[in-house]
Amino acid sequence: MSIEKVRKYFETIGIDEKIQEFEISSATVALAAKALQCEESRIAKTLSFHVGERVVLIVAAGDAKIDNPKYKAQFKNKAKMLSFDEAEPLIGHAVGGVCPFAVNEGVETYLDVSLKRFDTVFPACGSSNSAIELTLEELEKYSDFISWVDVCKLS
Repeated sequence: MSIEKVRKYFETIGIDEKIQEFEISSATVALAAKALQCEESRIAKTLSFHVGERVVLIVAAGDAKIDNPKYKAQFKNKAKMLSFDEAEPLIGHAVGGVCPFAVNEGVETYLDVSLKRFDTVFPACGSSNSAIELTLEELEKYSDFISWVDVCKLS
């Protein structure tokens, strides 16, 4: 189970106790916000894309949507999301628990500037009923991100 991969990764850096697991689903932005009792915008959703042969994750604010012209300018490719069946084998986490931690080798992670409005955000931890509260600096550090990008618009 991928939450165990994330837990083991977080154990190595001493923050595994910060993982929150819920009795209810947190598989969508709305469900995660309800479980955490926070605004949907503070959920750090992880979107997964094919960029040629590469797999790219974009972590964005819960109220953000991909802006196709910005995405194409950044990645020189039309946005093509991974299918439900592709997520777990290619990323290492199933849909509902996709996160930027403990991902498969070669997966590239980018953070969208839509997150910069917040001191802390809540990404998932590899399952459909988990999250962790992190500062943006912690998100940068623990996600092994490549760079900040501006590929979203607020809805």
